[in-house]
Order: sequence, then structure tokens, then C-alpha cells
Amino acid sequence: MHILRNSLMILSVVASLTSCGQKTAGTTGQNDTIAMTPAPDFNADSAYSFIAAQCAFGPRVPNTEAHRKCGNYIAEKFRSYGAVVTDQYADLAAFDGTILKARNIIASFLPDAETRLLICGHWDCRPWADNDPDSANWHKPVPGANDAASEIGVMLEMARLISQKPLGIGIDFICFDAEDYGTPQWSDERNEDSWCLGSQHWAAQPHKFGYRARFGILLDMVGGSGSTFAQEGFSKRYAAQVVERVWNTADQLGYGQFFPKEEGGYITDDHIPVNRIAGIPCIDIVPYFKNASSGFGPTWHTINDNMEHIDKAVLKAVGQTVIQVIYNENEEK
Repeated sequence: MHILRNSLMILSVVASLTSCGQKTAGTTGQNDTIAMTPAPDFNADSAYSFIAAQCAFGPRVPNTEAHRKCGNYIAEKFRSYGAVVTDQYADLAAFDGTILKARNIIASFLPDAETRLLICGHWDCRPWADNDPDSANWHKPVPGANDAASEIGVMLEMARLISQKPLGIGIDFICFDAEDYGTPQWSDERNEDSWCLGSQHWAAQPHKFGYRARFGILLDMVGGSGSTFAQEGFSKRYAAQVVERVWNTADQLGYGQFFPKEEGGYITDDHIPVNRIAGIPCIDIVPYFKNASSGFGPTWHTINDNMEHIDKAVLKAVGQTVIQVIYNENEEK
């Protein structure tokens, strides 16, 4: 079944998939005790400042000056924390034939280490607020505080912490570009492959030949007010053990209310090419609003995706959970 990125399958569709022989990974429902390695304290104020800095450039739509300047900012911040930064530039064709001057930014700690983890998210903004309740705003760019800047802000804070408490395993932070240039809702054209162009490119041509990672975690919209993160369907299908590890870690840290062990939707997102093309088990931490028309909350793809709707408590829950997972993996190296 083809779905647009960020559209949600309701339970009847999941049942239909199962009846067609497409098996989904189940949830054990168990709260397996995880040995917690001492990990740094994730600073939500710091992550918030990184989000604000990105938004100050304006909407980071590909082929714009705001996009270029913000890309330089992100790369330099990672370098300032000791990461080796690789820029992967590519000309990518959008659904309407527009050539996007895309830039995937890869920030690596211990780039020569064999054991690696992948943390990723997209940094570009959607050119059209096509989910805005006011049709007059449909051709305006999305500010992208939550849908872009939040995931990069969390990753930058994690990089800052790793620089202070180094790891013995390699970590690659990948900021994918051209994720949000998919066909707008007001277009007659429908093309699922028009989403996630940067991750499709990287998965087919990784920054390092033969690149492998133990697993990946995709962050998408991880700072919005009222957000909770159900277990996304494709994540459970391709990387069920990683899902359980992350959600059990959140529960043990006291963030279970942000990570309910419930079924979420099936999302076409950057983790799909990482799984299907690169062959790296990768999960998606993405919000699931049961009662919202979009499934992603009231600001998704609207002009109201701004700093006013960023919640530091959500940033803390996600950031502390993921940094704990990373340091736990370090002990298993």
C-alpha cells in the first residue's frame, strides 16, 4: 500500500495489511530491566537554543539563502564539538522537476571505529504550509521549529555532551536534506517517492563506502507541545528490538508518559530508505496525535510551526532517552 509521508494508517488498514500476509512485528508489552550506564544530563535549554538559532535564519527551504546559511551553522556547530563533518552535496529532482541543491550533513565521532550507531533527522523546511487551516497560507513556507529544527537541536545537544564525555564507539549524526519537498496536498500529482530525497540519496550512496551501523534512530518533530511517541509501524517491522530498547529505556527513566507502548501509524519517513536501501535497522521517533486530523498535531505543515509551540519537557524526554540508549550501547561495545 502506498501512503504519503506523514499520513497515518488506522487500525482497519493495519488489519488489512495483516490479512494480505504482510506480517508486522508485535510488542511484547514487557518492561525488561535495562542496566543503565552513567550518561550525561541532557540539557533541554541548550537544545531549545539550537532550535531558536536555526529558526532565526528563516524557513530553511532548499535553494534559498536561509537554507545555505543554516547548513553552514549546523556543520560548524558539530565541528566545534569535535565531530568530523562530511558534506554530501547532490542535485536532486523534486516532484515538479525543480533541481534541489541538497546537502546532507554527516557529523561523525570516532569515524574509524568499526562499531557505530546512527542518529538522524532532516534539517530542511517544507516550502508550503499545505495543512494550514487557512488556504491563504498554503503557498507560504513552514517555519519548521518542530518539523526540522527540533531534531537537529536534539542532535547538536547530544554532540555537545559526547564532546564532554567521549564514547568508545562511533556515532554518526546525519542531517538529511530535501525530506519535506514532497507533493503538496493542493497538487493533483501524488508521488510517495518525492519525499525523503536526501535520505534516499544517502542510502544508495553513503558517505563512506560499505558503511554499516549497529542500528539507527530517526528523530522527527521531537519538540512539539503535547507530543507523545507511539511505536511507529515500519520501525517495529524492521527494528522491533530497537523499538523495545528505546521505549523500555524511556520507561525506566520516568518518561513513559511520552513513550506509550501503543501502536502508532505507518509513516513514510527517512528511516524507510535507511532500512530498505542501506539495510540498517532504523526506528522512527515521531509524534502520534490520536485525535488530530493530521495525526501530527495542530502545527504540522502550518505557519504556526514556530518557537511558541516548542516544549522543553518533550525535548528533555526524547533527548535524555536517546543519549541513555547511546551510552548503554557503549558498554556493549
